[in-house]
Amino acid sequence: MSELEQLRQQVIDLQSQLAFQEDTIASLNEALTEQQQEILVLRRQMTLLKQRQDEQAASIEAGSGATVQEKPPHY
Repeated sequence: MSELEQLRQQVIDLQSQLAFQEDTIASLNEALTEQQQEILVLRRQMTLLKQRQDEQAASIEAGSGATVQEKPPHY
């Protein structure tokens, strides 16, 4: 194999590696974008749950001065 052929093969190998890396980077970027969107949705849900919990705690405190445990309806 001549030196020119070796150089050509090396260039072809490098081009293949570059194409593979570009594909991998694009896939990772897509996965990262999806995860970021999911994190944003989860944060919104957590905020809403925290607000509901705070509202329920406030209504319980406002509704009764003393904590009285009521029996469930089936008793």
